Amino acid sequence: MPPRKTRSAKSSAARKGTGKGKKIELPTPVEKSDHPEDIFPMVLTSATQELFDCRADEDVTGENPYKLLKKDNILQDIKIRAAVSDFSPVKKIVVDYPEDEILLVYDKDFTSGQNFYLVLTPQTKDSLLKCNPLDVVQPPEPETPDVFQNEANKSREPKQWISLGSEKEIDEESVIETRGKLLYKCSRVRKKFGAPVSFSDRNTTDANDGYLACTSYQHSSFSIKQMQKDCMIQAVPRLQSSSAQTQWKYQKNISTQYKARELNNEETENTLLAESLKSALPRVLHALQQEEIMNVFSDDWKALGAGAEAVGWSETVSEGLMLYQGFTDQKYTKDKKISSINWHPTIYGVIAVALTEKKEEWLNELPDVRHSFIVFYSFSDFSNPQLLLECPDDIFAFEFCPSDPNIIVGGCKNGQDLDDNNKNTPPVIRYCAVSSIESSHKARITDVKWLPPTFEVTRSGIPVENKSNICVQIVTCSPDCTVLFWDVRVMRLLSQSTSERRQNVAQKTQLTPYSVPETFKHLDTTWKPLFRVSLPKIDASGEYAPLKFNFEPYTCNGNAGIKTEDTGEEDESSEFIPDYSQLRVHSAKTLTALEDVNTKLYIGTEDGEIVYTDWKLCKDDSGQLHSAKPLHCVNIHHWVVNTIQRSPFFKDVILTTGGWNFAIWKEGVMDGPIMVSPSSELLCTVGCWSLTRPAVFFIGKENGSIDVWNLVKQTSEPSQVLTHITTTKITCISPWISSPKQHFLAVTDDLGMVRVFKIPKKLCIPSKSESLSVKKYFELGEETLKNFLKREELWTKEKREAEEPKKEPDKPVKSLQENKEKDLKEYREYLALEESILQGMGLRPATAITHET
Repeated sequence: MPPRKTRSAKSSAARKGTGKGKKIELPTPVEKSDHPEDIFPMVLTSATQELFDCRADEDVTGENPYKLLKKDNILQDIKIRAAVSDFSPVKKIVVDYPEDEILLVYDKDFTSGQNFYLVLTPQTKDSLLKCNPLDVVQPPEPETPDVFQNEANKSREPKQWISLGSEKEIDEESVIETRGKLLYKCSRVRKKFGAPVSFSDRNTTDANDGYLACTSYQHSSFSIKQMQKDCMIQAVPRLQSSSAQTQWKYQKNISTQYKARELNNEETENTLLAESLKSALPRVLHALQQEEIMNVFSDDWKALGAGAEAVGWSETVSEGLMLYQGFTDQKYTKDKKISSINWHPTIYGVIAVALTEKKEEWLNELPDVRHSFIVFYSFSDFSNPQLLLECPDDIFAFEFCPSDPNIIVGGCKNGQDLDDNNKNTPPVIRYCAVSSIESSHKARITDVKWLPPTFEVTRSGIPVENKSNICVQIVTCSPDCTVLFWDVRVMRLLSQSTSERRQNVAQKTQLTPYSVPETFKHLDTTWKPLFRVSLPKIDASGEYAPLKFNFEPYTCNGNAGIKTEDTGEEDESSEFIPDYSQLRVHSAKTLTALEDVNTKLYIGTEDGEIVYTDWKLCKDDSGQLHSAKPLHCVNIHHWVVNTIQRSPFFKDVILTTGGWNFAIWKEGVMDGPIMVSPSSELLCTVGCWSLTRPAVFFIGKENGSIDVWNLVKQTSEPSQVLTHITTTKITCISPWISSPKQHFLAVTDDLGMVRVFKIPKKLCIPSKSESLSVKKYFELGEETLKNFLKREELWTKEKREAEEPKKEPDKPVKSLQENKEKDLKEYREYLALEESILQGMGLRPATAITHET
């Protein structure tokens, strides 16, 4: 046991003086101080000197010993460092000091006993700053130099310790004995004192007193209760092993029906007449009005805009997408997915989506039972569809007409083209025209696009001028291995005048809300394609099955306006929306061919191939038109291609997605893509470019997330991953710009829901040199691809040469006569050698050897 600690009278007095509610006061010095009462000597450590800029012999010297300290700074130091602060002994003095600045004097010669002293009164401070400090503050000089020398040689005595309560903590941590010590007595027989000792091993069972065990036991008189115990706790997952023996049974369909519990008439009446409901009704109506008038969850600081533009967007704007509105309707979207989406070109906040069956079970249903629609949603009413376009079958792709947004063309699942005219505004509008089944695609139409109004094509695929100056032709593709070109104009020649056409247009605008316009009556069930483009494989038999396609838009147009054939003057019909029923197909001989139109198509197939082909038909030896073989084919995605989209900033740069990666291509470089993403664990379901930033594009995944890629920031991985956009596969992504400060991104999923997100400004506003940086990156990718192909070709050549066996050069073939002469010569030389050897041995006399010549 440790020795019992003796408590001193001083420590006991200190503990008593630091009780609860008592204030610690400075003890009165026993000895009389040898310095004036209006100063307080003190020791300042080096840390305090640096903190208050009063370092000895640097900030203050013997010639300039004064330093004015702020009263608030001293109190703040006492508050932060507490007892560690060198000013804690004079806290009360500082608090009671009447002025804001206190004078600190550096005592170089320690005349006051310490290296600094604090002036306690404003009068002394003023006299020190005006007069000689030695006359006011310095202690009285000794009478003789000897006394002063003796005082200087004396060692300084420590000052009396001032208690601040720390001894209480020391006493609590000290071990103090609380019971008497135990006394143990060991003895032996007296006769054995001084006897020799011999130690050996002995078994404890051989003697009765050989071993004494002191086992622990529970004493009945008292018990010790442990009040506190230090222990450690660690949480680990519970491990559980279980198994089950089950028997498989065949699957069967079951159903459960339930009925909601409803209130009876009496309970309903009592509930409606309750005072609590009547009092809550005005508050609910007021809250609904406020929610309709303004968005109570909007951030007013971000809505200011001016402050955010002055600084970097990354500091003031969130990097993620913000949900703006969501659209769904259980009546029309149940068990369906969204296959295509388009923003209305002219009306603010209107979105059109095409719905298709999630499971292709139409074979088990009657064709007239299933209803297919193109549904229109609006920001003004997010809970209900605004318009329904009835379709003969599920629509996999549709597009607004760029010349007239009231016209929509869609590709059906059965391979037919659909022309819709939503000029009227009833809840449900039936389609105007559908193509002929015999002449349509044999499989579902997966992509459809309008040709731009700057040109049209002939039956052989040659681009010519478009005198109508509006979109009149459509391109579609289908997995039936064909790409079809269609024309929406009347094929036969019309002889109506301009006044008659105006009269017909006026009559058509007076249709009832539920009637079908006759704009495309001439196409209904008789619509046939202009020409067909097949896609034979380059190096094998069979054909490619296209799913998506893209062509370069032709922006240059030489037509200044719409000209009539008869007068050559501008057609007055340009003042209003053109009537397609009055347009006619011009003869190809009267149209000027456009040589600068790019007729190449990028096509994505079911097997993940990117095919580059020309849509122009060529003639064979017999003079018949046929499709030429594609120019290039690269299998880069290894799965279904779902997106082919050109960059809105670089017309020769194309983004493709499919399988587990995406690729970026450049027009004319078909040996491979200039950029390929690393393969991901999730399928890439859709992709689209940003409309405002050249380096940014979005990739949708099958788990409902969106990868945001920024080629300026990094190219090996997405710069941002937006998770939990939806809970299922993303099917479509479509950006839209409503104003310079308002950018939206529409996202659809496999459950038939449309979500509109507000794009943050960081993803909308490009940097000054972003376009140039991206252009240089694409050029570098093109050069890297060319160098790689050269090295690959060189490696292949070297490998082929290494595998081929080395052949010795062929020797010239000698004739039979030459071989005989050579053998005869060698035989004669042998005989001459034999004769010389025998003569040398003395076995044969020397004879003259003659050689035949």
